[in-house]
Amino acid sequence: MAKLISFDIDGTLEVGDPPGSITLEMVRRVKQQGYVIGSCSDRTISTQQRIWREAGIDVDFTVLKHQLDRVKEQFQAEQYYHIGDTDMDKYFSEKAGFDFLFVDVAVEGLPALTAQS
Repeated sequence: MAKLISFDIDGTLEVGDPPGSITLEMVRRVKQQGYVIGSCSDRTISTQQRIWREAGIDVDFTVLKHQLDRVKEQFQAEQYYHIGDTDMDKYFSEKAGFDFLFVDVAVEGLPALTAQS
């Protein structure tokens, strides 16, 4: 069974405002490793989809932050992670039953992000 990673955008991804420390190349590596990936953000769904489209990354989902529980309903996974940079990210992540990782912890400690393919 696959693992799933949800990414916040602002403060988390390099394309966010402010930029975060997770690069698009890291996201591509995670996808290549077979993870189900997508974003969960305060940004509109259409904006999230545009960001991924312009990056050339085919994501499995885009949801608003308060709707992360819908991702868990839609995808069967062995493990659910949400990576973000705020206590609000943590709140909605834990409320939806995801394991939350602050972006700096994820970059240092989540093997899927640090492993070279």
